[in-house]
Formats: sequence, structure tokens, C-alpha cells
Amino acid sequence: MTWTSRQGLTLPDLVGAAQRRAWAADGHYLDVDLYRMFRQRVQAHPDRPAVIDPRATVSYAQLDVAARRFAGVLRAAGVCDREIVAIRLPNGWPAVAAELAVALLGAVALTFPDGPGSGEARSLLARSRATALVTDRDFADTELPHVKAVLTTEQLQAGTDLAVPAPAADPDAPARILVSSGSESEPKMIAYSHNAMGGGRGNYLRAIYAGRPDPRALILVPLSASYGSLGTVSVQRHGATLVLLDRFDPAAALAAIAEHRITHLFGVATILRRMTSQSAEPDEDLSSLDAVIASCDGLPTPVLAAALDRFGCPISNLYGSSDGVNCRGEYDAPGVETTALSHPDLAVCDFEVRDEQGRALPAGTPGELWARGPMTPLCYVGAPDLDAGRRDPAGWVRSGDHGLLDSERRLHLLRRNSAVIKRGGFTISPAEVERHAGAHPALAEAVCVPVPDEDLGERLCVCVVARPGAPAPSLAELNLFLVEQRGLERRKLPEQLVSLAALPLGSTGKLSRVELSRLAAART
Repeated sequence: MTWTSRQGLTLPDLVGAAQRRAWAADGHYLDVDLYRMFRQRVQAHPDRPAVIDPRATVSYAQLDVAARRFAGVLRAAGVCDREIVAIRLPNGWPAVAAELAVALLGAVALTFPDGPGSGEARSLLARSRATALVTDRDFADTELPHVKAVLTTEQLQAGTDLAVPAPAADPDAPARILVSSGSESEPKMIAYSHNAMGGGRGNYLRAIYAGRPDPRALILVPLSASYGSLGTVSVQRHGATLVLLDRFDPAAALAAIAEHRITHLFGVATILRRMTSQSAEPDEDLSSLDAVIASCDGLPTPVLAAALDRFGCPISNLYGSSDGVNCRGEYDAPGVETTALSHPDLAVCDFEVRDEQGRALPAGTPGELWARGPMTPLCYVGAPDLDAGRRDPAGWVRSGDHGLLDSERRLHLLRRNSAVIKRGGFTISPAEVERHAGAHPALAEAVCVPVPDEDLGERLCVCVVARPGAPAPSLAELNLFLVEQRGLERRKLPEQLVSLAALPLGSTGKLSRVELSRLAAART
């Protein structure tokens, strides 16, 4: 199956219809589009709170009306089915309503993080051929020929017409495009079908929620991110109450658990570390929690111990990525190794371990992890080179990470792909920052490396070599250039600068990033 947008963007399903139908026959797919999946939840409990944010509590019935109103404004702006609509909004009920509105129209939502900076937005809009952007930021669309409208949430809420849903979309057609910083110089986009989101990702949440009919989830990461997308799927598939904050604050997060009787907390290691370091209020009550879910390479032992003690419930660690990789481990005792995960859930994602030639390896043998299952995405968007390098003919996705499956088929994560920098839950592509920093007129070379950080995991350091006769810019000067001249998002800015006479080379004459990382760490 190959889906083509009205603007000519083609998205092939690299898994294939036969395998998708086999998963549907096994009950792993609901075979319904995301808006109609949500409508089933509305009909089941219209008065249940769907989203609670600092400004409003919105019921399922109210969220449905808001989605139809938003869709009416989008339709009046010329948005049709089989188009891409970009959404760049902070966490809040309008972001959830906007995604539902796009699904209602039979269009595809492209979500990416809110924040200052226009470079990422322009790149994503151009490459996806998006026809509309929903944002609360100033944005000029004069250089983007496909964009029909840039709309704010105020404009969407001011609409009066309630759109009638488009005919049901093919559940194997694209529904959402996730954005991730990989090793590429531009963020990569990954297309997911209705079934892969509501079915595959929904099945992962089914295991997390463990049959609870009324989960209340506090999501402390951006809904626009791959991990944060579990928030909207929680509403669409599981009828959860989604609780959101404007920004993460450990005291506010702890208070929200008690106030809203949170059953499931979603965060990353940095978030859990800061929450457990926060002094407890005399009347602190976290007894409503059923589970805490983290997403990190391996949950540090002190963080696991502190989280178990503070939250009084099992802690899960999710190994996953926007490429459709997913497996978790659940821990109820301190001191365990959190890179030892559980059995792959075949309703979500299976794994194979392969050698450098792509051949399967026996149990207990380490190698590269390949993944495929009901949540496997369709393809990369507008990047056939990525598809060629990261997918095999049967649709398996190479993760770039290394691990093994033991004799009982439990997954053990040995080493993550080091081509990205992970800062407090955000993934930064060094290649992207290097491309922009290298454009500074005073620089001959710029290379980005991670430096360890006890709180955030890693921070970004840029190592620079100045052009002959030109002084190297300071960190503040370089970052001003990156924001004002290159449109780089602030969350990607370097936090350290090391100026060198020349970059270190290895024995083969290639750049030694290991030596650069050592130099950067020594100067932290």
C-alpha cells in the first residue's frame, strides 16, 4: 500500500498489507480510525474529564465539540482529507483537540515541540508539504508554497461551525507523523497509521494500565514527542483522564498527583530525580499511584531506589524510540539492572538480534537490535535513503542499538546508538547543530559532543576551530547567531564551548570524537 497526499507526498507501507492483516486477525488492531476510536470513548463516558490543564477541565463531550469546532475552522481555511496539518502547541487541551480535529477531517497530524526558533518548523513544513500550521508562535509562511493557513488556538476556538466528520479513513493509512532528532542533519519524520498508533501503541498502554477502567495519567513530557504521544493515545484508545502542566516543576507535579489522584506518572530520569529530591509536604499523599513509567537508556540505580521509596509503587523503564521500537521492564526492588527488560510484547513490537550482515543470531548472542510489530511505522517521510538503510524487505527496523535476547527471550539492552545526545528527555542531533554552527563566519570547523551531567544525563558541548585571523566567538555570541541567523530551537543550543587550535584526529586520520568528549568533560 502506498498513500499519496494531495500535494504529492508518497508514504509507502514498508511492512506490507499481508502482515498488517495478519496482526489484525490476531486482534492486535482495532481497525478503526483515531477519531472514531475517540468517539467510542465519548459515547461510553461523555462527562468524564478528558484533559485537565492549568486553565480548564474538559470533559470527553466538550473535547469532541472543541475538535469539531477546530475542524470547522481548518476546513474553512481549505484543509481537506489526505493533507498534512502541522501542530506546534504546548501541552494543554487545545493540543489534544487539534489532533482530533485533523483526524476528523481525514488528514494527517504532524506534531513537533513548541518553542522559539523557526528553522525546524520551516524544514518540517517544506519536506512534509503541510498545508496548514496550528501554532501559538508568530510564523510567516511566504516561503512555503503548500501552506494555506497559519492558525492560532484562539482562531480555532472562535469558530462557530462544527465540522461533520469525513468518511472513515483506512485504518492502515497514515494518521500521525512523529518527529525525532537522529544522527541526520535535519529532524527525521516517521509516519504512523491509525492502527499503529491506536493499536500498537495502544496495546503498550493496555499493558501499562493493566485493565484499569479509569486511568488518570500525569504526562510530564511534551505530547508532541514520541514518548509524549502516549498521552493522546491514552485519550483516544483508553478513555483516560490526561493531566498536564504548563511546564515541569517538581513541587507542582507532586501536588498534581495528590490533587487529581493520579494513577500513572510518565516522565524521564531527570524528572524523577528532581521529584524525589523535593522535600515532602507534611500532608503529601501519593497513594493513588499504580505505576511510574520512565523512558531512558537505563534508569540509574539511585533514581530507581528513590522513586520506589517516594512513590510506593512499581517503576517501569521503557526502552523505545520514534522508529517503532518498544520494550519495557518493571521493577519493584532497588538495585536491579534496569537495562534488563521483559519479554517483547508481540501485540506491540517483536525483536530480532542480528549481526553486521543482517543475519539473525542465536539466543544469548549480542548484536544489533531489529524491531517489528503492530506499532511499526509505515516509513520515513520524504527520506527514501533512510528507508533503504534502516528497513529490510520484510519491514523490520534496525535500531542501531545493541542487545541480546536471553534463553527465555527477555531483552537486555547493552548499548544505545551514541549518534544522538539526550538531555533531560530531549534528543539532540549533533549533526544538525554542527551544520548551523559551521555557518558562523568566524568558524572553520564546529563539532558537537556530549558531556556527562548528573541531573540531565548529558549536555551539549560545541568544539570549534576559528578561521585564520578571526577570534572564535564566545558561547553567548554563537548561540545568538544560532537563534537569530539560523533559527535553531533554543532546546538545541550548546551549553559549553571549547575553542581549539585544531580538532584531534585518530590513528586513521579521522576526527576523534572520543578525544573531543574527553577534552570537553575535562573543561566542564
